[in-house]
Amino acid sequence: MAKHNIYTMSVASVYPLYVMKAEKKGRTKTEVDEIICWLTGYSQEELEVQLENHTDFETFFAEAPQLNPLRTLIKGVVCGVRVEDIEEATMREIRYLDKLIDELAKGKAMDKILRK
Repeated sequence: MAKHNIYTMSVASVYPLYVMKAEKKGRTKTEVDEIICWLTGYSQEELEVQLENHTDFETFFAEAPQLNPLRTLIKGVVCGVRVEDIEEATMREIRYLDKLIDELAKGKAMDKILRK
């Protein structure tokens, strides 16, 4: 079975869309970065290197230093699919990120987004 196109897409190509979505709703790039770092365990510097290197999504999540164990608390629908029902691990991680960015854009408080 062929891989979904998102796996080979660079995180850097989608990242500006995450930031734009957040900023349209009065949120910040810093908050987007905080969410990504919380989810993956990358430091700010490591995230910037991944973006500069145009790392694809599959590699980005496979090499993530420490996927946050609280990410399994992320529930809801993204692109018509419940994130908690996605069986393929990489796709589930990508959709977790999408859901967190959606929550940010909807005005949810950072402590709620980060499951604190």
